[in-house]
Amino acid sequence: MRVLVVVEGTHDIEFLTRISTLLHAEQPALPDLEAMEGSGELIFLPIGGHPRAWIRRLAPLQLAEFHIYDAERPPESEKREEIVAQINRRPRCSAVLTQKRSLENYLHPRAIEAVANITPEFGDHDCVASEVAQRVFDSRHDDYSWERLDRRPQVKLRNRAKHWLNTSAVEQMTVPQLQERDPNGEIISWLETISQLAETA
Repeated sequence: MRVLVVVEGTHDIEFLTRISTLLHAEQPALPDLEAMEGSGELIFLPIGGHPRAWIRRLAPLQLAEFHIYDAERPPESEKREEIVAQINRRPRCSAVLTQKRSLENYLHPRAIEAVANITPEFGDHDCVASEVAQRVFDSRHDDYSWERLDRRPQVKLRNRAKHWLNTSAVEQMTVPQLQERDPNGEIISWLETISQLAETA
């Protein structure tokens, strides 16, 4: 095993494996993370959203590490920037914060529309799962609005949306759509870094 990829949750793994397969088909030099995982070159480690606890916890394994965390909003974003800086000071370790709120924000609205038959509108720092869950609910209920739902069913519907956004919607993405949503090539840069870390092992 060559590299640990530390993410916040299993949805991030679903997104990254699928988007890397898409990009690998277009640019074979980029790694296919699912294939790397299958061959034992890579292990995903979902940590549940507590990055501070993982700054040095994996160091005794002496493996290359790539950490990717959601940017979140201030003041949490400033705390995460410091965590990323500390990880980046360790040898054979790289950490990044997403420039958008979360991985779902890199999805193209047309990919979401292809799955759910809704037309979502969201910015780089909106909660895409909430926006999509609300639109899906409202499109199916003429007599009952999202705002009247209790918090628990809202959370359940948001989590359901988060699942298919990171699986089915990612599978609907095209490379031009990704380029439109990620003009700075952030995701490609993450994949290139993972590939470089794997080669240092």
